[in-house]
Amino acid sequence: MKIIPTALTIAGSDSGGGAGIQADLKTFAVMGVHGMSAITSITAQNTKEVRAIHDIPPEIVVAQIEAVVDDIGVDAAKTGMLSNSSIVNAVAKTIEKYGLPLVVDPVIVAKSGARLLREEAVKELLKSLIPLAKVVTPNKFEAEVLSNTKVINLNDAKKAAQIIVEDYGCEAAVVKGGHVEGEYSIDVMYYRGAFYEFKAPRIMTKNTHGTGCSFSAAIAAGIAKGKDLVDAVKTAKELVTMSIEYSLELGGGHGPVNPIAYIMIPAERYRVLNEVEAAIAYLSNNGELVSEVVPEVGMNIGMAIEFPYAKSPLDVAAIPGRISRYKNTILVPGKPEYGVSRHIATAILTAMSFDNRIRASANIAYSKNIEEAVRALNLTASSFDRRLEPPEVKKIEGGTTKWGITYAIKAFGRGVPDVIFDYGEHGKEPLTFVFGETALSVAKKVVSIAKEFRHY
Repeated sequence: MKIIPTALTIAGSDSGGGAGIQADLKTFAVMGVHGMSAITSITAQNTKEVRAIHDIPPEIVVAQIEAVVDDIGVDAAKTGMLSNSSIVNAVAKTIEKYGLPLVVDPVIVAKSGARLLREEAVKELLKSLIPLAKVVTPNKFEAEVLSNTKVINLNDAKKAAQIIVEDYGCEAAVVKGGHVEGEYSIDVMYYRGAFYEFKAPRIMTKNTHGTGCSFSAAIAAGIAKGKDLVDAVKTAKELVTMSIEYSLELGGGHGPVNPIAYIMIPAERYRVLNEVEAAIAYLSNNGELVSEVVPEVGMNIGMAIEFPYAKSPLDVAAIPGRISRYKNTILVPGKPEYGVSRHIATAILTAMSFDNRIRASANIAYSKNIEEAVRALNLTASSFDRRLEPPEVKKIEGGTTKWGITYAIKAFGRGVPDVIFDYGEHGKEPLTFVFGETALSVAKKVVSIAKEFRHY
């Protein structure tokens, strides 16, 4: 039994790291598969252009494939940029020799418009490689070239997928919906005489470099892990949708998709819950001190998952209900959860928009003595006065916190301070917001403030 499934990408190298073997290897790792590569071409490219292409001699491409198959073994392979007919032919013969389960991503043109498969190589692709494929994954434009039919809507995509399978002999074809009209992005697969649709919200972003590479690599990884093809495509669709939603604003052109999001978000959510639990334990261990700075409205502490994944209060873990005073200590009503405190989440997300390292906050009581304690500890501080809040902001539920934190940070002028004082107004209790990079660091600041506060 293998320790880990293995997958091979036979594709070009993208020096910008967004597509090609770089995207494939990231995707393989995310999917829990050991990735290997046979480089077909070296490209000098970034998010805006392909500056140069150097094709690897076909015999070297073949030697790379043979080296990994003969020693490590390949559970599934995928092709990307193959550049010329000689490479296509050499790869096809090698795939056939070993009988590798194959995903063909028929890469023809780069996002920048640069040609990545020469016109003479398209015929070779159709004749020698596509018939060997378990599945072919063209986008709208590639499907039009391969099927010789126009693809505008969903029915056209179905027709093109069927033509590719029935005319060229591959087992299945997925025509991707990213460029096909419609409210949703719907990928259509024709497989064993039936159509399957994979639907996801259409995400409006220019940062889609590497979408096709990540999608086909995820399918190959699924096949390598023994998934049936429908399940492999479904998982790949989920991965690539998340990769686009959390794509990266890098460079001046089409930024890369982010397949790492597929595992990073669940991992971050787990880590943050543990961090908030550690902070709660620290506060509870110092409960007598902390009870003295709990506000009448109750206290909360929260932490957001890492940037760029934190987008809403659902990405911030805090205490359901609020921490309250109980005799001479504090009472914590439950374990941390996501999406349970819009107030503290708004404060954190607003601070993160200025400095994404600041991911945690707690609210404690405000008094002149607490303000003095903060200054005695040499913690940086700023403040906001609700009397200055614009009437149109005051009408918005939760608008005050966002406005106030923004006002205080801008007034501070040197990033996010350790503490922001909310001076309150009639009917609104004044509060102190404590900020930090982690929930535990915030808890330690709260205890320090409470300890110093005893001196006043």
